[in-house]
Amino acid sequence: TPTAQQPWDMKGFQVPGGASIALPAIGTLFTVATARVARATLHNYPAPIAILSAAFEGAQLPIGRGLAIETKYFARLVTGPVARNLIRTMFVNKGLADKLERRPADVPKSVVHTLGVLGAGMMGTGIAHVAAQAGIDVVLLDSTVEQAENGKTRVANQLRKDVEKGRSTQGWADAILARIQATADPARLDGCDLVVEAVFENREVKADVTRKAEAVLPKSAVFASNTSTLPITGLAGASKRPKQFIGIHFFSPVERMPLVEVIVGRKTSGETLARALDFVGQLRKTPIVVNDSRNFYTSRVFATYCHEGRALLKEGVDPALIENAARAAGMPVGPLAVADEVSLELQWNVLRQTRDDLGDRFAEPVALDVLQRLVVDLGRMGRKSGGGFYEYPAGGRKFLWPGLAQHYPRAGVQPSADEVRKRLMYIQAIEAARCLDEGVVTRAAEADLGSVLGWGFPAYTGGTISFIETVGLAAFVEECRGLSRACGPRFKPPRGLIERARRGERYYPGRRSVPMVS
Repeated sequence: TPTAQQPWDMKGFQVPGGASIALPAIGTLFTVATARVARATLHNYPAPIAILSAAFEGAQLPIGRGLAIETKYFARLVTGPVARNLIRTMFVNKGLADKLERRPADVPKSVVHTLGVLGAGMMGTGIAHVAAQAGIDVVLLDSTVEQAENGKTRVANQLRKDVEKGRSTQGWADAILARIQATADPARLDGCDLVVEAVFENREVKADVTRKAEAVLPKSAVFASNTSTLPITGLAGASKRPKQFIGIHFFSPVERMPLVEVIVGRKTSGETLARALDFVGQLRKTPIVVNDSRNFYTSRVFATYCHEGRALLKEGVDPALIENAARAAGMPVGPLAVADEVSLELQWNVLRQTRDDLGDRFAEPVALDVLQRLVVDLGRMGRKSGGGFYEYPAGGRKFLWPGLAQHYPRAGVQPSADEVRKRLMYIQAIEAARCLDEGVVTRAAEADLGSVLGWGFPAYTGGTISFIETVGLAAFVEECRGLSRACGPRFKPPRGLIERARRGERYYPGRRSVPMVS
């Protein structure tokens, strides 16, 4: 017979296994669980610890008082900054981006049936993979059939791993692979609705493949460059149809990274933007839309993280402290390790190209000489070449290169982990605010989303701009001024941020913050 009485309301009810604090097993269980959660979250996410605390404390008391304790923990969490940041960026803002909120509404919806991918390297094959997975036929083009087939083989190897791990079936993998046509013949691009160029990050190389592709592409096709640094308007100079030229910047590995940065050139039409966003939607990835500039938004801000890591190393900060402080802040990888992964050689070549392009206008980033020493003098190019800031023994775990101590001796007095953490986090947030000031990114929501999904800025902060708001604009400005005096002008807060703080405004709509004292 049904009853309205719950088990815990019945006389003599006990928590299964006992819940007395006096029981050694219970105390040990919660102690170990709390330690494991703390290690996993690094105390950046308060909810897991709060859940354990509510369960432990509530189990010692009658149900009514236990529920009251749980309610207090919940109220504290739901009104705290971490919940606000996570909900706003990862639910509200991501949901709007996934619905293609930035898509021009007056353009009819489009579908890419056949995609051309120029370049069968790691990025090109990744783009081909996700497109074929979305049901799009792909023409994978490289300078030789062998290189194109090698790219297709990389896709086949990844699909095989997915089948072995139970993430896919052999039939599904075969269907994906069948959609990819490897070729060295540009004429095969005839009939493509959209082309993504993913060749070497060199203006002349990109211009050459642009001209060759446009010679055979349908007049209606959109041409997209996957460049992460070179301005789209400049690359569009090689195109006979600059209105149909746009940047579509994928992140590596393409199969796993959810973000796509869509870059609008000076002559890019609204129709081209709409078609590019429709394509990103087909791939079920999350787009942000940014305006054209050198390095755009994500590469520009992410670079400051790597630069600051090298600056700390040059100052004599223990490299292990640099890496551990970054991870404690919530970054997925330390700045030295991620620089190795991206390739020190690539970063050096990009900066050298930038210096050649800008001449006297080139603003040398901090600690550029550290990068030059490793790449040019020591031949340490990064992980792919066998060594950079780290050593990569065959079959073993990577470890920091002992030779760093010879070239960058450790200072006798080391900063605290909090100091290192602050520098690494603040330099990224400052550059993001500067990008908003300059109109490179036009919405705080996209700046936040791009930082979290693009390069792994800690999700608990909500992103670079939400991080500033969590600190408080006035407090952040004062902290930046202190860092600028101690470390250099790169920490100087941008004018727009200073003005917002003075007026007591926020980047996101809502209540006004306390005005900064002039």
